Amino acid sequence: MGMTIAEKILSKKVGRKVEAGDLIVCDVDLVMAHDGTAPLAIEQLKSLGVDDVFDPSKIVLVIDHTAPSPSSNISNIHKMMREFARRTSCHFRDIGYGICHQILIEEFVKPWTVVAGADSHTCTHGGLGAFAAGFGSTDITVMMAYGKTWLRVPESIKVEVSGELEWPVTAKDVILHVIGELGSDGATYMAMEFTGECIRKMSVDARFTLTNMAVEAGAKTGLCPVDEKTLEFLKRRDGVTYERLEPDKDAEYADELLVDAGKLEPLVAVPDRVDNVKSVSEVEGLEVDQVFIGTCTNGRYEDLLMAAKILKGRKVHEGVRLIIQPASRRVYLEALNSGLIEIFLKAGAVINPPGCGPCVGRHLGILGDGERCLSTQNRNFKGRMGNPNSEIYLASPVVAAATAIKGEITDPRNLGE
Repeated sequence: MGMTIAEKILSKKVGRKVEAGDLIVCDVDLVMAHDGTAPLAIEQLKSLGVDDVFDPSKIVLVIDHTAPSPSSNISNIHKMMREFARRTSCHFRDIGYGICHQILIEEFVKPWTVVAGADSHTCTHGGLGAFAAGFGSTDITVMMAYGKTWLRVPESIKVEVSGELEWPVTAKDVILHVIGELGSDGATYMAMEFTGECIRKMSVDARFTLTNMAVEAGAKTGLCPVDEKTLEFLKRRDGVTYERLEPDKDAEYADELLVDAGKLEPLVAVPDRVDNVKSVSEVEGLEVDQVFIGTCTNGRYEDLLMAAKILKGRKVHEGVRLIIQPASRRVYLEALNSGLIEIFLKAGAVINPPGCGPCVGRHLGILGDGERCLSTQNRNFKGRMGNPNSEIYLASPVVAAATAIKGEITDPRNLGE
């Protein structure tokens, strides 16, 4: 019997063939925590009586969830992280570097590795062929101390996407469709493996949108094959050629989902569940107060470029706040150098510093009572953006930009020239 991508990675890691259902203990190649989760992990290290970390070169701490700090309490948390990073010599990325997941994409993650993050969207890194999963802060504590974790080898669900995406349909619409089909618990503790003609044609950045939201269907991780595009991405980043990674043709899957990309249309997840997915035409015309383009789901350069294509030469609707937040400093600079930031500012947008911002409801765009936001983020449960008395709709950067112009949820195909 052949192996899935998850089984191949974990088999190589433990030095023997493993299959779905096996309980294993394995080394971790990269451990990450941010300002929302690192403080507890650091405190728990003290309770273990551990003064140092197992390998500082394999630990990354990032300040991104509330950056820059809006209060003295948060500032003290940031201070504690800085002091810990200096003492242990682990990798540290302070305010302004960007979102932890984007930073790991730009600097650290390699295929065939195990990545553990104290954040549920660590599954993003499966887009580079890593077995990447979110863990609780106390689990991360043990990994920081000893460099190992235990887990059950997950079953895999094959998501085969055929055809080709036609503008204005994007990878965000693909994953919203998949989550709508599976439900929020349809892939619980599974490895969601994306394959097919459409995936092969997708950019690596677009694939990250898929793997990022795998957890919204309950998945342990999301994975894409390491193919020519992945290798080119990594070659540009590292100057190294890595080993390809794809499932065996006779791999065994717990379930399979077939998606024809050519039949998809722009989609929207409506409050208060990510799996409550409708076509944009079903909700078109709903007025919004705020539009947010950014996050670890859709804050990369390609996402900003799609939004700029819609916003160029147009103005944000009066009474609507358009907030754009690049996922990292590198993305911000690329957008600045290519003229996208000027397009956004002329349209009437506000540009946030790189980070998470309003997505986690900490600052830089919290909603008021009764307000409605159309966002490119990955979650829309009640209170996600800091106010349980508001509404969050999820969509692609293309739908978000069109909505900002019209002041109401808008199908980009109806925007006109």
